[in-house]
Amino acid sequence: MLKKKKNVNYSKARAQYLKKQKINKFWIIFWQIAIFLIFIGVWQLFADLEIIDPFFFSSPSRIVSTIIDLASQNNLWIHIWTSLYETIIGFILATAIGFVIAVVLWWSEKLRKILEPYLIILNSLPKIALGPMIIFWVGSGTGATIVMCVLICVIITTISMLNAFISCDNDKILLMKSMHAKKYQIFFKLVLPNALPEFVSVLKINVGMSWVGTIMGEYLSSKAGLGYLINYGSQILKLDIVMASIVLLCILAAGMYFLVSPFEKRVKK
Repeated sequence: MLKKKKNVNYSKARAQYLKKQKINKFWIIFWQIAIFLIFIGVWQLFADLEIIDPFFFSSPSRIVSTIIDLASQNNLWIHIWTSLYETIIGFILATAIGFVIAVVLWWSEKLRKILEPYLIILNSLPKIALGPMIIFWVGSGTGATIVMCVLICVIITTISMLNAFISCDNDKILLMKSMHAKKYQIFFKLVLPNALPEFVSVLKINVGMSWVGTIMGEYLSSKAGLGYLINYGSQILKLDIVMASIVLLCILAAGMYFLVSPFEKRVKK
């Protein structure tokens, strides 16, 4: 009887906890949407009342109208696809190259000590300064943009993953060595699983950084893309085009982030 009563109490407590979690989740989503709608509403109201100058700050209605105009000219989809393609390629290349470099540096402690200062220096170097060199190396256009994207993300990926590999519990590594485990076995069975949460964090960071690299690359030399549109809009003093491009950029970046974020839940499980 006591056991049954205990189970009943546990079930009630569990149900109350789940209910509370659902309510909290609902309110979080509610306020996220509410804050966004309030911001849009206040922005539009201030523009209509001319509290802010729509020429400099645009307005939600003007942004929507600009996006529709660009779409009707059949140019918008080319710009969106160009930026998305460059970002995805740069994101994949930077993540893969940075991961491989981190593995090599973890594998060889001597090599890691030799190259670590150079990684820090390269990470602190403003990548935009390499813009003219990149154009000379690979030419203008998509190639230069992808290289810029890779350069911005690859060092961060390398440093983050290397720190994750090194932070693995040394006692566990010694235990596996005492059991005559090979280095590759230690890596794949212990170090890599331990570093998976950090790898997911790197993916989330690289989503934002790859878009930064793409826009910077398109600023330097491009005939298409959202970065090109931002640059073009600022040159002809049409800030509605600039704001519309930024809004589209935010939507695409958010879409990539939501594609990556489910991996975090899988790793935690």
